[in-house]
Amino acid sequence: MATPKNQSVLKAFTMLKSFRHPDEWVTSSELSRRAGLPEASGYRLIQTLEEIGAVVRGERGRYRPGLLLVSLSQNVAIAECLREAAREIMAGLVKKLNVTAHLGILEGVMVTYVAKFGTPSSIVAHTRPGAQLEPYSTGLGKILLSALPQAELDNFIHEGELVALTPYTITDRAQLLAELEAVRRKGFAMDERESRADMDCVAVPVRDNEGRIIAAMSASERHDDMTPARQNEMRLALFEAAASLSRKMYPESATLRRTAPARRPAA
Repeated sequence: MATPKNQSVLKAFTMLKSFRHPDEWVTSSELSRRAGLPEASGYRLIQTLEEIGAVVRGERGRYRPGLLLVSLSQNVAIAECLREAAREIMAGLVKKLNVTAHLGILEGVMVTYVAKFGTPSSIVAHTRPGAQLEPYSTGLGKILLSALPQAELDNFIHEGELVALTPYTITDRAQLLAELEAVRRKGFAMDERESRADMDCVAVPVRDNEGRIIAAMSASERHDDMTPARQNEMRLALFEAAASLSRKMYPESATLRRTAPARRPAA
């Protein structure tokens, strides 16, 4: 028999997930409506959440997420969580495709490799978990750069020098911006001999349950073997693996459902 769920815990997290962006103040009744809870139950929950610092109360009885959530988030080892969640999924991916696969996140202005998986006969990549690389020359990096707010992306593009790692590395800023716009439009990125002259790479985003890019997953192949059919095969398998990882990291339930993105009022 399955262990029964603690409904109070589920309802409390449903209430917290009903906040849509960090600068909004929301009434208890509106949060209850978004969470699909009776107003009286929602009010009791929000009072308890306020007592423990999970929410703060402002003027006119409106609420925002509190500092308790910030302190809790600092205890989350994001890279380790991703690596453990991805282990079985990416092992299956490399076995299916006979490739070397990576999982990466953006830390500051560098891509940090979170995980690496390969087979005895897949292309040897001189990378390791924990290592960092400039993002502009890799598929992983292009995915992660494409998700940055425009101001942060502009700062990255214009502050540092784009050094050529191979004769194929994009070092022109306008060309890189156009490449990132194409990545946003297509939903995947390519590294075509840009980080290593004998290697191509396909990368796709890993998203959270609100659709935000939190990581990127890639597969590498020898350049001479990267036919259009092979690229398509790798891309489809990567999308499937990334979606599986997202579902594993952010399991859906009838109670913890997503809320629709908020629409800001017109000025």
